[in-house]
Amino acid sequence: MDFSKVACVLAHECEWIKSPADGVARIPLEREAPESGHTTSFVKFEAGSFFPQHTHYQGEEIYVLDGIFSDENGDYPAGTYIRNPPGSRHKPFTKKGCTLFVKLEQFQADDDKHVVLRPEQQQWQPGIGNLKVLSLHQHNTESTALVHWPTNEVFQAHTHWGGEEIVVISGTFMDEFGEYPAGSWIRSPHMSQHFPRVEEETLILVKVGHIGE
Repeated sequence: MDFSKVACVLAHECEWIKSPADGVARIPLEREAPESGHTTSFVKFEAGSFFPQHTHYQGEEIYVLDGIFSDENGDYPAGTYIRNPPGSRHKPFTKKGCTLFVKLEQFQADDDKHVVLRPEQQQWQPGIGNLKVLSLHQHNTESTALVHWPTNEVFQAHTHWGGEEIVVISGTFMDEFGEYPAGSWIRSPHMSQHFPRVEEETLILVKVGHIGE
């Protein structure tokens, strides 16, 4: 896995791969050496499916894209952001089906907070221009947020210190390198640059400051 290069998976290129658990499939986005457990993926649970109880030795980060995700601690509807800290255990399932964006085993060593932010708990703030920003998590240089783009919004050209990772949740995100419809994932390296814009209302999940030099 070369973090010095741009990586991108477009929605129409996605192919679901069956996991060891019945009714659970994945779209792999990035993976380090298998023994590290460091993976990023889209995960789909069919109605009534579950995954066996397991431990997150270096944490798990989840954004619920659609449906209702559940475990023994509660239900998490679409739009919920979850951080299960290192050493946590759970047995996830869904009654009606759900799709997730998941990052496994990637917490910083001193980041041990458990976070659950359901849609009704989230507070949007004004961003640059006409953007709206919802901060989900911040630790040292790393931060994760939702960003809402209104129709025809153009952002300033900028540089990504520590890289940038984007999931397009709805609409179409655009820059000088391409167009990324809902369901797309883009990872840009440390000190990369771009000039983003949209032509339709768009919602993205953005993670910055977590990709090494």
